[in-house]
Amino acid sequence: MTVSALLMDFYELTMCAVYFAYKPQAWATFDLFVRKLPEDRSFLVACGIKEALLYLKNFSFAREDIKYLKKFNFRPAFLNYLAGLKFTGDVWAVKEGTIVFEQEPIMRITAPLCQAQLVESVLLNTINLQTAIASKAARIILAAEGRAVYDFSLRRAQGQDAALKAAKASYIAGAAGSSNVLAGKMFGIPTIGTMAHSYVMSFDTEMESFQAYADIFPKQSILLLDTYSYKKGIKNAITIARRLKRKRFNLSGVRLDSGDLARESKRIRKVLDENGFGKVKIVASGDLDEYKIKRLIKIGAPLDSFGVGTKMGVSVDAPYCDVIYKISEITDKQGGFVPTMKLSQHKNTLPGRKQVFRIRDKKGTYKKDIIALETEKIKGIPLLLKMLDKGRLVYDDFSLKMSRKFVSRQLKSMPHRIKDLGKSVSFSVEQSVKLKSLVRKVGRGILELDCCAGEKYD
Repeated sequence: MTVSALLMDFYELTMCAVYFAYKPQAWATFDLFVRKLPEDRSFLVACGIKEALLYLKNFSFAREDIKYLKKFNFRPAFLNYLAGLKFTGDVWAVKEGTIVFEQEPIMRITAPLCQAQLVESVLLNTINLQTAIASKAARIILAAEGRAVYDFSLRRAQGQDAALKAAKASYIAGAAGSSNVLAGKMFGIPTIGTMAHSYVMSFDTEMESFQAYADIFPKQSILLLDTYSYKKGIKNAITIARRLKRKRFNLSGVRLDSGDLARESKRIRKVLDENGFGKVKIVASGDLDEYKIKRLIKIGAPLDSFGVGTKMGVSVDAPYCDVIYKISEITDKQGGFVPTMKLSQHKNTLPGRKQVFRIRDKKGTYKKDIIALETEKIKGIPLLLKMLDKGRLVYDDFSLKMSRKFVSRQLKSMPHRIKDLGKSVSFSVEQSVKLKSLVRKVGRGILELDCCAGEKYD
């Protein structure tokens, strides 16, 4: 999907108009990271990297965009500059599906100052949405303990584009498929679906609705049992299963969408087994999240898979990430990069060009992360990889299936406490000795310079 260059906050343009006039040759490095993890989250799954990179690669203003901007009285020279603008910077980013923690750069952009500033809003928007949903989905997949989870969130997602991104982010995090047909086409996600209560109610009897469905889809019938009553529903499902068996087909499954799912699934499993249909799967849906799924499994509900909609598709308990985009270095008048940082209370940032190293223990379990300066040599896995070079895409490993496997491998290597769905716990994220030293040095320098500047203008 092509994103208009005008999709930005207006102050990106006003700042760049000043940069163009006073700092036309300046370059800068910006870090995109999450300042603080959402409540009840011990980790995040970084997602949206591919879309962010494609946006940068294709960034440009259309003729109609420049015509629209003339109404704001920008200087003609600045508008001419925008008319020919392309992104020519370098981008380092984590792989799609990387497990990340607070303060760790997810993307690092080094580019001409105007370019780096103009792309801020879309980068934050893209990473925020998909990371929030992928992180929620990963928790739900963990709760399901190997049982399949399907994305049913289309009708409750916050807009059409969000529904597509939710399906993709959930799939990367480990969901087995989605009900979203367009997402299936666009991303190659397995597409699944059963039937609605309205379908059952449109026929004179439940049995008639089941039979019609089985006639059309004998190889993939999953029957919804709770439109009227589970007792009646399972009785009719058994009848359909027998009819399919005589035709050498198997009933694929039954779906439970309301009531006491634990109690009803146990009763239905017993009836299915007693009638020789032990291979028929039981699918649960209806207002599910990781906590409900965990409780159902804990009390022994014989459920084979889960359809999860609203609470995963909007990440209901943490619908956004505290994702931010901050400058970490800028060139001086001689063209050399000078580290800088924000000193605001509780909102301070880290200076310089950085890398994140993930350290394992002897058993292969992730032990800690170290945020270090880019030039440091630390024994660990570097998380930031070069993906754009002078605006050209130099990294293309964005296979959704590979990203899914990558998320799964990382979760297996994370300490158990990080994967616990209870109260959030911290994973150790350290700053290297050299980075700490730079923080102190830059902080002192900024305060001293600001003090002198204040005296100058008094």
